Amino acid sequence: MTILTQRARIALTLAAAALLATVAVGYVRLAADRSPAAATTTTGNRVTLAPGPRLLVVSGRRLVTVSRDDPGGPRAVAPLECVRAYAAAGTGICARPDSPWSYHVTVLDRDLHEKRAYPIPGLPNRARVSASGRMVAWTTFVGGDSYTSSGFSTRTGILDTRTGTVATTLEEFTVTRQERPYQAADLNFWGVTFTSDDNRFYATMSTAGSRYLVQGDFARRTVRTLKQNVECPSLSPDGTRIAFKEAIGSDPTRGWRLSVLDLASLRVHPLAETRSIDDQAAWLDNTTVAYTVRDSSGDPDVWSVPADGSGTPRLLVPNAESPAALG
Repeated sequence: MTILTQRARIALTLAAAALLATVAVGYVRLAADRSPAAATTTTGNRVTLAPGPRLLVVSGRRLVTVSRDDPGGPRAVAPLECVRAYAAAGTGICARPDSPWSYHVTVLDRDLHEKRAYPIPGLPNRARVSASGRMVAWTTFVGGDSYTSSGFSTRTGILDTRTGTVATTLEEFTVTRQERPYQAADLNFWGVTFTSDDNRFYATMSTAGSRYLVQGDFARRTVRTLKQNVECPSLSPDGTRIAFKEAIGSDPTRGWRLSVLDLASLRVHPLAETRSIDDQAAWLDNTTVAYTVRDSSGDPDVWSVPADGSGTPRLLVPNAESPAALG
């Protein structure tokens, strides 16, 4: 029985590694091949991250804002190149290319002036800012970890913009798994989302072929597992629910279902979006989430869906990704 369990774990780990490699290669292709030019109707308005009834997206590797009331309409386009971005309370994060294979994250003020910049390893694929604008986080694909047969894993960092304190990788945090101290060489983290106190956060942790929702404490440098099969969490504005992607049948090779977790009961309900969603959803308000859907050629569009499982998906911003509600 032990042998079968070990074999099952190895098989699942290899499958997850192969999937991660496939996704990473896709991101590499998209980052390298997408033209900075975007098919957009531009306005004379200046892009600002100040709170207001607008949405921030990345389109054609440019920062773009659109009206919340008319997200498919005219766009304000900034010259700043970003492959991933997010913003809240006048603070933005932009993952910028230095070369085709080198990136750094830039912290921006509301007028897109650079406040801080840090080199990051690998290829950016997730970015978040806390609701207050104080904390920023990023996730990248990296290569070379000896425990992965695919050669790809992740690195996730967090920055406190007020103090300048940086955690370059959550792998250095103390882990409690299922109420017991846990150490492993194959720990990976991705998809941070912050609570309102700017210290606690949620993220995904993978190890031994399983993926967990973890709650972290930035000051104490600790994380603890809460629930299995929760990836890319996104905390609702009221702090009561988490939108996430749930691997179908706990098997990422079968795709993901966009779902919402109630934190009080840990109950899960799927949303009306039935396509496989490989993204960290963003809450537009307490009732609606937005997310990226890629077509067969890899081109992205931003869609939205009600957070209570009702309704139908709606195309929100064509030719765009990395949505964030500016307030």
